[in-house]
Amino acid sequence: MSLLRRRRGGQDEPGRAPDAEERKPEHRRAEKKWSCLDNCCWFIGCVCVTWWVLLFLYNLMPSSFPQYVTDAIRGPLPDPPGLKLKKEGLAAKHPVVFVPGIVTAGLELWEGHQCAEGLFRKRLWGGTFGSVYKRPLCWVEHMSLDNETGLDPPGVRVRPVTGLVAADYFAPGYFVWAVLIANLAQIGYEEKTMYMATYDWRLSFQNTEVRDQSLSRIKSNIELMVSTNGGNKAVIIPHSMGVLYFLHFMKWVEVPAPMGGGGGPDWCAKHIKAVLNIGGPFLGVPKAVSGLFSAEAKDIAVARAIAPGVLDQDLFHIQTLQYLMKMTRTWDSTMSMIPKGGDTIWGDLDCSPEDSYIPSRRRRNTTDEPILTEDESKETKPKRRHYGRIISFGKDIAQADSSEIDRVNFRGAVKGKNVANSTCLDVWTEYHDMGFGGIKAVSEYKAYTAGDLVDLLSFVAPKMMARGSAHFSYGIADDLDDPKYQHYKYWSNPLETRLPNAPHMEIFSLYGVGIPTERAYVYMEAPSAECYIPFRIDTSASEEDQDMCLKDGVLSVEGDETVPVLSAGFMSAKGWRGTTRFNPSGMKNFVREYEHAPPANFLEGRGTMSGAHVDIMGNFALIEDIMRVAAGATGDELGGDRVYSDIFEWSDKIKLEL
Repeated sequence: MSLLRRRRGGQDEPGRAPDAEERKPEHRRAEKKWSCLDNCCWFIGCVCVTWWVLLFLYNLMPSSFPQYVTDAIRGPLPDPPGLKLKKEGLAAKHPVVFVPGIVTAGLELWEGHQCAEGLFRKRLWGGTFGSVYKRPLCWVEHMSLDNETGLDPPGVRVRPVTGLVAADYFAPGYFVWAVLIANLAQIGYEEKTMYMATYDWRLSFQNTEVRDQSLSRIKSNIELMVSTNGGNKAVIIPHSMGVLYFLHFMKWVEVPAPMGGGGGPDWCAKHIKAVLNIGGPFLGVPKAVSGLFSAEAKDIAVARAIAPGVLDQDLFHIQTLQYLMKMTRTWDSTMSMIPKGGDTIWGDLDCSPEDSYIPSRRRRNTTDEPILTEDESKETKPKRRHYGRIISFGKDIAQADSSEIDRVNFRGAVKGKNVANSTCLDVWTEYHDMGFGGIKAVSEYKAYTAGDLVDLLSFVAPKMMARGSAHFSYGIADDLDDPKYQHYKYWSNPLETRLPNAPHMEIFSLYGVGIPTERAYVYMEAPSAECYIPFRIDTSASEEDQDMCLKDGVLSVEGDETVPVLSAGFMSAKGWRGTTRFNPSGMKNFVREYEHAPPANFLEGRGTMSGAHVDIMGNFALIEDIMRVAAGATGDELGGDRVYSDIFEWSDKIKLEL
């Protein structure tokens, strides 16, 4: 039979299927033709071709079509403030000066160590952060200041970027001042009438003058802009820590050289029309305390709870928070935001100005009373929250009556044996000198009010606070005529210095409301480990009620997510309102609040009605207010105060001699 098949040219008999051995070559050829690699290549090729075709078609579209589609989905947006005010006929009048805050302005390298080769004049802060990804330990080394002097370490020079580009965007696509600048340009502003007062935000305020002459540059530029704009006074727009920096400047410019700028007591009256403070931490922020104490805040604490090994030393020995603490504790500027005014402002163990705050009952405008349900209208005793206890060790301590708290004073406690060893040198912090005795003493004090914080930080970080205490003060002046208040360490504390003698100058406090903002923390001792930070926020501490003021170990109040209303609004609401010992010339003050409304969908980006600490820089209502003042309007012409929070009620509870 096989011979017969061979004679027929290898053809099979009709109706007979080839056997398995005869099918193998065909299957082998098929498997070779359609391999997994071929399928992947075809898939990638199809994706690339589709992408290029869509990109080609997109470029062929009329420029208005994408906007048409966007408007069809989310509805048309209102005119931006610049276009709106241009239609009204407003034009550039007063030169404007922007004063950026902490972390929002760029820093670049001018001299560095060998590991930073090729980074000359590259941004170490702001921009793309490329240097962070490529050489993180080298970046930490160059972003740190000298732990003894608070100035440059040997062989390192990092300097602020200059010009509007220094702080228009923090990172690609993440605006800071860019939206405001673009809107001002719509009514005629340009670079000769706008100035970005950049400075190295890591330094203490006076050291920016010592090292870079930054305060002198601000003075000279304001004088130049006023003289070249027909004598029209400048409008100053500080943001965040820049508010404290410019408060320091207004005192510095009056004081005779060499400590001050020598401008005389009438310099501000001659050169400044208005100061519009955006999100100003006038009285400090509790968030600064948690950062200095344990290198964390709400977001980091939650991330640590979700992935406990990533931010600590027990996974690959990354030691992220330890490096972060080592670096930020060399930045003297962070100590400018420690809460000021002690228990008088922030409250004691039993009560604080915001004790009546209930998120679900906050009012929604300046005239309407809060709308209560039938159940809410019944007389019930509100749940007691002790906002004055900025740090509590344990949820039970945070909620207990003060009579039930047995505190053991940590001041003067013996810190005990040094627990540091040679493996900790790269992430050395002053906690390594405390020993178990010092750590135990801190936790046994149990509850810390604002009046305890300076002593607490001096106990856990004496070198840092020794530097900081030479540049900043946190008390309340008894007698402002005392010559000691002529020292620069008091100039950024509004409770220990006077506003300039400028009765026609106006001050605005502009800030967001409607976002839970960190006010106090529940802490715990961290598990003992090598090179560890001994304290951390207890993320298991939360409330079960609908308001959830205590969540993940953080007790929140009204604010802009970073600065509580009390800090942003008190000085304009009471401390500087009318003629007081802090405002002897009686210059007008206005409180303008912006209620937070998150974007309706992702197409709106960060939103045009945001009240968040940085995102508010894109808030249309805030931008319009700023532009009207820059074009010549007064606070009264804006409508005076606009308040959504209980800032006036809370301010009245503070017993401060005015």
